[in-house]
Amino acid sequence: MPSTMSRRGFLAAGGGLAAASALSGCSALAADDDDPGTLVVHSQLGTTAPGSPTYLSALDRFRKENPGLKVRNLVNGDDLPQVYETSRLARKEPDVVMVNLYDKTLAWTDVGATVDVKGYLDDWGLRERVLPVALDAWTDGKGRVRAFPYFATNWPVAFNRALLDKAGVDRVPATGDELIAAAGKLRRKGIAPVTVGGNDWTGQKLLAQIIQTFLTEDEARHVYATGDFGGRGARQGLEYFVELRDAGVFADKAQGLTSDSMTTQFNTQAAAMQSAMSSALAKVPAEVARHTDVGGWPLAPGAAHDKPTILRTYTLIGFWISPNGTKKIEAVEKFLRFMYRPDTVSRFIKEAGRDMALRSDTVSSHFPLVAAAQRLGGDVSQVLLPDLFVPPAATQPLITATSTSFTRGTSAAKVRSVLEAAYRGA
Repeated sequence: MPSTMSRRGFLAAGGGLAAASALSGCSALAADDDDPGTLVVHSQLGTTAPGSPTYLSALDRFRKENPGLKVRNLVNGDDLPQVYETSRLARKEPDVVMVNLYDKTLAWTDVGATVDVKGYLDDWGLRERVLPVALDAWTDGKGRVRAFPYFATNWPVAFNRALLDKAGVDRVPATGDELIAAAGKLRRKGIAPVTVGGNDWTGQKLLAQIIQTFLTEDEARHVYATGDFGGRGARQGLEYFVELRDAGVFADKAQGLTSDSMTTQFNTQAAAMQSAMSSALAKVPAEVARHTDVGGWPLAPGAAHDKPTILRTYTLIGFWISPNGTKKIEAVEKFLRFMYRPDTVSRFIKEAGRDMALRSDTVSSHFPLVAAAQRLGGDVSQVLLPDLFVPPAATQPLITATSTSFTRGTSAAKVRSVLEAAYRGA
């Protein structure tokens, strides 16, 4: 992926013409072909993603309440950012995009692929609906609000208490030594300790979390913005990660596992622990959830935190407005007001177990682990999700480096080397 400056040039100049030609058969995204009375929304919700049934139901209600306004829903998965960028280059982009702030999308406002929504947020009176911490997360260094915040997530560690009991572990591990001891007991019972997608983003996030054991928030921001893992705290974090890995804390062959295999191992009780975001916690079967606790990642002596850590982010999904969307801004306003309505927000919490970046008194009563994660509060220490600070060009190389990091026997120095290599050229 080219640098931000290269992307800016590509989006602004010749790339548009090339892409327009390439898009000749891409009628599914031809938003310009729709009449002004059709709002085109591009989303990752609509198939199997958590919250999809609730979202589709919300669209149906919106259509019934606004019979004169058609809504066309376009769905993509992980390739949504690429598909959207291609459509934008052809000036045929959808009006509203629902996606997280991560990787490619970090550059969208800067290159004009989407617009600053700060004025709309104020003019439509929706600012007070947003949690201040979420608004901060979606605001860039120039004071622009990149999108309307919507989904958030808590990202604790889930501990299968029944499996720990079966192995003779009498309490949830709170320190690295306790975690290593628990891993040994679990292995002797044939139970995998911590399952993790060491070959994808779940492993990358857990690695980042463990490295931050010895980093303050400011230090962590510097490390992930620059790719300099040579400082004392980052080196201590890498050594802690390697110590845990080589002591057998992670599931066998973790370097080849994915988020799907992680979820399967935990939900079928083949593994006792996982670092899981809210959407994964919502999928834990009821019979497993009944004897599962949520908490933080165990600390090591000398840690920069006084309590086990979790990840938390408010940038999971937002509503971005495209340049085409500004031509139908009255329709966009109706849609955003509807999606921000308390009853709509409550249904996402109650029916889908989603954490929200908006104010709401509703709790995830049907999703006990999600609700428990929401209540963790001061029982844990929060480390930062690095997504907002990693240069877009380094995002995928970092994920690729994850597999090397989870390979047993790889030294801390080697792990540092592959992580820093991911930033070269970024």
